[in-house]
Amino acid sequence: MHSVPAFNGSGRGYCHKGGRALAARYGLDWSQIVRDGGINAQLLIDTGDALALHLVEHARREVACGQ
Repeated sequence: MHSVPAFNGSGRGYCHKGGRALAARYGLDWSQIVRDGGINAQLLIDTGDALALHLVEHARREVACGQ
């Protein structure tokens, strides 16, 4: 979450405040996400939210690169 590139290229990472807001908007349990160290990608994809989709794409690229 903290390493995802910004859409406009001016920075990196999503902040916790934004993550909490995204979770609340879609009924996801932020404390569980933090405790478990993540969330199933499909739950984020199912939101259809552009930021969530961007995060999933980034995470998948990181995994493909062995990170």
